[in-house]
Amino acid sequence: MSIDMKTIGIVGAGQMGTGIAQLFATKGFKVLIFDIDRNICERARMNVSKALQKLLEKKRLNEQQVEMALSSISIVDNIDAMAHSDLVIEAVSESQILKKEIFQKLDKVVRSDVIIASNTSSISITSLASSTGRPDKVIGMHFMNPAPIMSGVEIIKGLLTGENTVNVISGLVARLDKTAIISNDRPGFIVNRILFPMLNEAMFALYEGVSTREEIDNGMKICCNHPIGPLALADMIGLDTVLAILDTLYSGFRDTKYRPCPLLKEYVDAGWLGKKSGRGFFEY
Repeated sequence: MSIDMKTIGIVGAGQMGTGIAQLFATKGFKVLIFDIDRNICERARMNVSKALQKLLEKKRLNEQQVEMALSSISIVDNIDAMAHSDLVIEAVSESQILKKEIFQKLDKVVRSDVIIASNTSSISITSLASSTGRPDKVIGMHFMNPAPIMSGVEIIKGLLTGENTVNVISGLVARLDKTAIISNDRPGFIVNRILFPMLNEAMFALYEGVSTREEIDNGMKICCNHPIGPLALADMIGLDTVLAILDTLYSGFRDTKYRPCPLLKEYVDAGWLGKKSGRGFFEY
């Protein structure tokens, strides 16, 4: 299977879907965005426009590149419009039930040769693939946040993912000027299996009164040379997403080291979801 990919479909216009759309648009691809709420799609396009204007001001893009990128992004009102895509990337929230429903719909809509990818950061690709009649063409493409800036893309092979599918997506990642990190299908894959226990431990340190939120984050930034502290990073990811990923890790491994911190659960219950809600471990 060799695909000349020109049109990329993205299902889900939240933070990650928006970043992925911007990335592909600036690399010369046509992008179709679908979300069940059209207002979210409109906001995504507006956020892409703002991000591109900043790149223009910093002279990282010229006016023609900005105009071409913006004109290449189209909002579609129905998931059936994904039939025009050469690749579809699902980027909805971390719910296996929701993702499976979307994969079932996409399997009926897109051409038989089209790869369906998930931006999931923790959910089993093998499980998602079982919702389709093309498990060899289902793969994980875990973009880091923010997608246009971060240089790595985690590629996850399900049990039945074809090697040619892995090669095609690896080649696509290279076209995006990113580095592909290949992982087998295990809970949390590589990055989040290592990262999220650290975030969780920072929350436990705060919960147990080891120190303040500022000192915990400064300790990791100054002493470990991290560009952002773990609590601020959790806020940026979204505390509801952090909790969902930790729940997936705990469910998958049945190891108490993945048990979500009670403080995290309390914040999510309170609606303190991080940067997107204006309050998490820090205020925004």
